[in-house]
Parts: sequence; structure tokens; C-alpha cells
Amino acid sequence: MTIQTTLLTAIETYFDAIHHCDIEKLNAVFHRQSSLFDADNGTVFVETIDSFSRDVASRQSPASAGQSREAEVLMIDFLSPISATVKIRIRAHQSIFVDHLAFVKGADGWQIVSKVWHLESTSDVDDQTTTNAA
Repeated sequence: MTIQTTLLTAIETYFDAIHHCDIEKLNAVFHRQSSLFDADNGTVFVETIDSFSRDVASRQSPASAGQSREAEVLMIDFLSPISATVKIRIRAHQSIFVDHLAFVKGADGWQIVSKVWHLESTSDVDDQTTTNAA
């Protein structure tokens, strides 16, 4: 596998983890010491991966609600053969997020070491189809 292929596989794992609220996949794709950041409310919010995992575990998954997976890679910027920044857009229920994911390739493969997210928009439409989009 090429570097890009293995990174794309890790990104797909992230998409699946969010769409299915799959904590096993989430914990596999995030480095155990990673942190998540948001500043949409005017202050910097910092969350550990443990806290984020608990939050995701408590949610109803978009998949179980019948929502099709809507997720796309907007950009990949390789900083080196073992580090990259990935910009993605993903929908979870009515919320559409844009994330910057910092990936590093270590002993456990490509993992997210930090995530900065922004709530781009919300939708009043609740899609009940099962077509995948990526």
C-alpha cells in the first residue's frame, strides 16, 4: 500500500466511527493522547479523546437513525511521509462540520493527534436514505 492509500484508509475509519458512533474505531484512529479543539463560541474549547469517546458513545448514531453517510475529503497536505493535515467535511444528523485532522504515522499506523472542528451549518432536513457518500 502507498502512503496515501493507508492514510485514506485511516480517514475512512474516522468517517465510519462518526457515522456509526463506533468507539472501537474511534479509539483506533485517534492517538490515545490526542486532543480536540473548537472555538465556535468565541472561546477555545479543548477536549481529550477520552471525553470525546464518552460523548460519541452516548449519542444516537446517524446510521441507526437511517441517515446516509455524507463525508468528504477536501484537502490532504503531506508535511512529511509520516505526517499530514487532512481537511474534511462530515454530516452528523443535522450538523455539518468541517474538521482539520492532524495525522501522524507511528507504530499503530496513521492516527489523529489533534482535531480542530467548526460547525459549518445545520440542516432542517433529516435524510432517511441509505446511500453512501464519501
